[in-house]
Amino acid sequence: MEKSSTLDYINQMFPTEASLSGVEPLMQKVHNEIRVVDTEILAAVRQQSNSGTKAKEDLAAATRAVQELMYKVREIKTKAEQSETMVQEICRDIKKLDFAKKHITTTITALHRLNMLVSAIEQLQVMASKRQYKEASAQLEAVSQLCSHFDGYRDNPKITELRDKFKNIKQILKSHVYSDFSSLGTGKETEESSLLQHLTDACLVVDALEPSVREELVKNFCDRELISYQQIFEGAELAKLDKTERRYAWVKRRLRTNEEIWKIFPTSWHVDYLLCIQFCKLTRSQLEDILENLKEKPDVGTLLMALQRTIEFEEELAEKFGGSGSTRNVTNDFEETDKDKAESNNSNNNNNNQIVLDIRKKYEKKLAAHQDDDKDLAVPGAGFNFRGIISSCFEPHLMVYVDFEEKTLMDNLEKLVQEETWDMDDGGQTNILSSSMQVFLIIRRSLKRCSALTKNQTLLNLFKVFQRVLKAYATKLFMKLPKGGTGIVAAATGMDGHIKTSDKDERMICYIVNTAEYCHKTAGELAENVSKIIDPQLADGVDMSEVEDEYSAVITKALVTLVNGLETKFDIEMVAMTTRVPWATLESVGDQSEYVNNIKMILNGSIPVLGTLLSPVYFQFFLDKLASSLGPRFYLNIFKCKQISETGAQQMLLDTQAVKTILLDIPSLGKQQQASGAAASYSKFVSREMSKAEALLKVILSPVDSVADTYSALLPEGTHSEFQRILDLKGLKKADQQTILEDFSKRGSGIPIATSAVQVVPSATAAGPPPPVAVAVVSQQGGGSSYGAAMMSSASREDVLTRAAALGRGAATTGFKRFLALTEAAKDRTDGPFRKLFNA
Repeated sequence: MEKSSTLDYINQMFPTEASLSGVEPLMQKVHNEIRVVDTEILAAVRQQSNSGTKAKEDLAAATRAVQELMYKVREIKTKAEQSETMVQEICRDIKKLDFAKKHITTTITALHRLNMLVSAIEQLQVMASKRQYKEASAQLEAVSQLCSHFDGYRDNPKITELRDKFKNIKQILKSHVYSDFSSLGTGKETEESSLLQHLTDACLVVDALEPSVREELVKNFCDRELISYQQIFEGAELAKLDKTERRYAWVKRRLRTNEEIWKIFPTSWHVDYLLCIQFCKLTRSQLEDILENLKEKPDVGTLLMALQRTIEFEEELAEKFGGSGSTRNVTNDFEETDKDKAESNNSNNNNNNQIVLDIRKKYEKKLAAHQDDDKDLAVPGAGFNFRGIISSCFEPHLMVYVDFEEKTLMDNLEKLVQEETWDMDDGGQTNILSSSMQVFLIIRRSLKRCSALTKNQTLLNLFKVFQRVLKAYATKLFMKLPKGGTGIVAAATGMDGHIKTSDKDERMICYIVNTAEYCHKTAGELAENVSKIIDPQLADGVDMSEVEDEYSAVITKALVTLVNGLETKFDIEMVAMTTRVPWATLESVGDQSEYVNNIKMILNGSIPVLGTLLSPVYFQFFLDKLASSLGPRFYLNIFKCKQISETGAQQMLLDTQAVKTILLDIPSLGKQQQASGAAASYSKFVSREMSKAEALLKVILSPVDSVADTYSALLPEGTHSEFQRILDLKGLKKADQQTILEDFSKRGSGIPIATSAVQVVPSATAAGPPPPVAVAVVSQQGGGSSYGAAMMSSASREDVLTRAAALGRGAATTGFKRFLALTEAAKDRTDGPFRKLFNA
């Protein structure tokens, strides 16, 4: 029982006095159990004692058994050694006899082979002297095999003598073969019909000799074949660039003429393959000398024709020897190619690419037909690359070709720009200028021509020409844009002048934007294509980032010009707002004014077309620029009015709300689906810009005694000159203004303020745009006063810092630029007196 005391156990067994009667039986039971346990313990102790004794006896018996086993093992080992000694004594004589038999057998075999070797060498010597090449080739194999059995007897004088004799015989055979082959190509083969068979047998001897003999023979043969070529084309008459094609015609003619004669060579020698390699190397060397020794730049047509014919020849060699070394169809193929080229040159010199394709198809068919037959005829060293082996020597001299391509591209560009209609009256779906597609078409053709000739430095130089051509086209687009500019965007960007754009001009600007976007995208794709086909070592130099930047600048310039042109259309309405509406004598508030309707009419005429032609991204950019222009311009136009009565201010506030609604409806007018984020941002921006004009009108509507407080609350970033102009708009006399101005100046004593009059230039007529408000700014530190100190303590720290920053940025500017600096500082404010009062 766990955690139970004796007392608890007894109380549990005998809870009452009556239960004590069972004590005696319980005690008797316990004594019986104790006796049983004692008996079991005693039996276990006795059993353990007996087990220990028995274990000792078993261990002793096992030890004795191991000792007996070790004795028997030693006895067996001794008997085995005795048996081995007995066997060695018995076999001693037999082993000697076995070695003797082996030596006798080896000696007999060696003597027999020596006899055969002596006899074979004598026979070979007779065959060599009689020039029996066919029999000698087989005998050479036999002698070589017999000599291999005597490699271990090199110190034996007799063997050394035989080896030297065999070596001399091979030298004799070599000299005989070289002498006989020297007559090949001299005309003797036509007079002596047996000479070709004799030389065929000589080839068997060459195969039986060392591989160096065959290599030397083939090299000498190729050199001898090319001696006449070298003599002919090193002469003054044919050592010219325009005679290059005749070089290739010569080697094809040579192969065709000697086809039957050259069948004496085994196909495994690949004589035609090696001859073509030697010919290409020699031709390259001669062409390099010709190009280096030119006294003036080569004619582009002659240079390209020579290069094209060279590439075609290299392509034919690569196609022929790239997969099979068989010579049986070489001359026929060259002959057919010559015929094809002759016909092509007689009919049209521009069919060379078709010839190459025909040759490729012809070789593919033949290779497929003879694939199984020619498996054992593969050209050794077929990895030799014929492509470029000759044509690469033209590379350093192709700059004249690049210059020619540049001139051609620039001339075509000028022609395309002159023929461009700058309109899409035919209902085109792309909304881009046709000249841009034509420019990239001629660039792709030029790239195709060049990549067919070379993929090295010349292609990179031509790519740089493409960059210059595309930059020139970007300049053409830039120059086609209407010049000048006016309004808030023009002032902010430093553009001067005046833009008048018709509906046709607006469409043209949209086409220029779309065209520049197309050129930006296509220029990048062009760079990717060139980087894939150019030499990988030159791929890092392929970059169109500068060209893409040029077209990005064209897009930005075009969109800003579009805004400026639309802004110019508002000039008459801005003048009408300040001159044709009697704001000072207006008796009642009516519907929105006529100039607001005209603004809406202008937008209704232009925005749908622009929304249709521009992509969503650029249309949104245009909207942002338009809102940033029209909102501040409307605000500043209020200052140009002479005087505004309370009724006039209410009417103008109604017009402001109407203009704000018009601006907010522009995205839907453009019939484009805006992203939710972009739409919300645009609406917020328009509301912020137009709220400044609403705040200005609320200041004008405020009572005279509270106009300073209202101005400070609604326009906390306003200047002293603007406040003075507001008093002029309210119609206050100069004497009445002085008290209000002094009081306003005391409010701003803690920060710098501008204290000069605002000079308003009279509004322009409808014939031209209104000039900007000229504001002369003079920084002045106002004197301190208790009233100013109280105002400073009540103003928030954020308001003071914002206004100070705005004044600091605008201290060195005038007019619209100063206004932009001021509004930029406070455009993101979310609280302060201005927001609290306006929101209320």
